Amino acid sequence: MGRGYTAHAAVTAEPGPHGRTRLTRLRSDGPIALRETPDGVYLVGAAAGPLGGDRLHLDIRVAEGASLTIRSVATALAMPGDGESTYTITAEVDGHLDFAPEPTVAVRGCRHRALTRVTLGPSGTLRWLEELVLGRHGEEPGLHTSRIDIARAGHPVLRHELRADPTSRSRAVLGSAKAVGSLVRTGPSVTHTEPGLALLPLASGGTFANAHAPDSAALRRLLTTADTLIT
Repeated sequence: MGRGYTAHAAVTAEPGPHGRTRLTRLRSDGPIALRETPDGVYLVGAAAGPLGGDRLHLDIRVAEGASLTIRSVATALAMPGDGESTYTITAEVDGHLDFAPEPTVAVRGCRHRALTRVTLGPSGTLRWLEELVLGRHGEEPGLHTSRIDIARAGHPVLRHELRADPTSRSRAVLGSAKAVGSLVRTGPSVTHTEPGLALLPLASGGTFANAHAPDSAALRRLLTTADTLIT
């Protein structure tokens, strides 16, 4: 087996003077480069991938009274390689976190696992957006598994897993969709359904939106609709 990258990046946001947020830790590693901008922290791919065999980790900490926005500058390509790749994100949120990177594309032949664990403090609030494109234009996707676990005070807020397997394109799961995404927001609990989009209230408060579409542009429109409905 090839080594692949093993990388561990981290960002910590704490309250600063005059109500502003300051970053007390901003650590890039391997293919995960973090850049601070006036609009927030941007994830910059410093290398191709993730490639098969990569083990990538990102730790996020938002202290009470702080607010952190995380975006990315480009689409990420989950590529085939020597073994399964993983990208694990761990977030501790006592302030506010808005996480919405550009989509991930599950390239044919990849085996990728995305794992997210979010722990919310008593006053922690969250907006978490994920988008997945199933293969590049004209190709079947690779194997992509994503899981998100959100908890507050030791109690589950959301447990959600999606396995996009090119060998079993179940009509009950994704059907012919080429793009799928989700949005989690604490706050209002909203119920709504329309073709390709479902908003479900969470028992502990907040809303989970799940969307699927024929392409990434249509998926983005559905998730924007979800955002508007929850606000």
